[in-house]
Amino acid sequence: MHLSPSQCQQARLAKDPRYDGLFFTAVKTTGIYCRPICPAPAPKEANVEYFPTAVEAAQAGYRPCLRCRPDSAPGSPAWLGTGATVKRALTLLDEGALMTQSLASLADRLGVTDRYLRQLVTEATGLSPKAYSLYQQCLMAKKLLHETQLPVTQIAYASGFHSVRRFNDCFQKRFSLSPSQLRKQGKAEQSLGQGIQLQLAYRPPYDWKQVHGFYAARLIPGLEWQTDNSYGRTFSHRSGAPDQHYQGYFTATHRPEKCCFEVMIQIDRLCGLIPVIQNIRRCLDLDADSDRIAYAIRHAMPATDAHHVLTGIRLPGIWSPFEAGIRAILGQQVSVKAARNLVEKLVQLNPDSGDVRQFFPSPQQVLDTDLQQLGMPQKRRETLQHFARFAQSHPAGLDAPEKDVLALPGIGPWTLHYMRMRGLSDPDIFLSGDLGVKKALAQWDHPVHESAASPWRSYLTLYLWSML
Repeated sequence: MHLSPSQCQQARLAKDPRYDGLFFTAVKTTGIYCRPICPAPAPKEANVEYFPTAVEAAQAGYRPCLRCRPDSAPGSPAWLGTGATVKRALTLLDEGALMTQSLASLADRLGVTDRYLRQLVTEATGLSPKAYSLYQQCLMAKKLLHETQLPVTQIAYASGFHSVRRFNDCFQKRFSLSPSQLRKQGKAEQSLGQGIQLQLAYRPPYDWKQVHGFYAARLIPGLEWQTDNSYGRTFSHRSGAPDQHYQGYFTATHRPEKCCFEVMIQIDRLCGLIPVIQNIRRCLDLDADSDRIAYAIRHAMPATDAHHVLTGIRLPGIWSPFEAGIRAILGQQVSVKAARNLVEKLVQLNPDSGDVRQFFPSPQQVLDTDLQQLGMPQKRRETLQHFARFAQSHPAGLDAPEKDVLALPGIGPWTLHYMRMRGLSDPDIFLSGDLGVKKALAQWDHPVHESAASPWRSYLTLYLWSML
């Protein structure tokens, strides 16, 4: 645990939201574990123990609190104290990877054996990959039971269970309550077409102005939309088996007084709900520990006085690695505005796009598009086609070895790193070859120790962009 027991004690007694999700308090006398912001009276220190994750508290035999609902806490950054492979594995498990593929397939995607993957996850969480995934599925089901009016059968399916009986047994075993006991009586059931409304919490501070402005400069009308306090976009998933395809849209409204976003999701198939929720969290960077990140950037730029800029800094993501790759290719050697215009035209050429809602094209749709309609050099059109073919043969996209991506004509280190920074939300990418970064460094009269910002160099890149 990166927090000492005395730090945890002070944080829980103060109910400090900046520590929400960084640790959990388990009460020995009740057998329940809570978030540090739990509204219940604080128990005596002698009666508590601390865990860095909800999974470890559950593994020790504790049940989640029904008042503060640990299932709603922001997640701890996966890159803290873990290697790259286990970090990526836990991210994919949180997204429901084992709901649609076997452990062997997941291990192959990560480039390791299933035995080694099992060892890594067990060492990191104390649970096997399957047990860890099941617990995350149950936590998601618990959140849906609390916050939506979807029928229990639909919640079971959305959470990755193929039978209600299996769902009930698994839920009862982990929470000592049945789904129907947890749900408040008298709730009117809701159809999928009415949309799903959820609250996604973050750990304050959160610089919404920075995130809003970043998206606004790159916004594609119809694909995305904004108001002063909201951001939304469409999404479409067309890889894998046909029964795993889904599409829809969401709008996330910022509620700073609640330290959360209220999210409305319209989706045509519930099989995609968990990946969509996790992707919204990633794109809005809801699980970042911004205080720690700001400290690292100030360490890398010791002469800076940028408290107002760094407070609550976040890394706005792009919906998929494929979309990030296409945007990066279209953005090569042109301004942000010119790149946005090219992306907008490509989206309009997608046959799935309508007058109101537009969708980013799939790899096959890019290959089927007449790219001559894009005002750009022929070599760049060919790069788009090469990348689309690569994405078709590598469904995991940028999980492929870097050398394979860099072998594609027209793909260099800047393009690859931009894809990873925004398409996978890799926190440790420093775009040293970026023109904007070079201009910012040229304006700065002091040395920049970019290695000192690791593992948050992506945020240093963002900060340097903000200086222009």
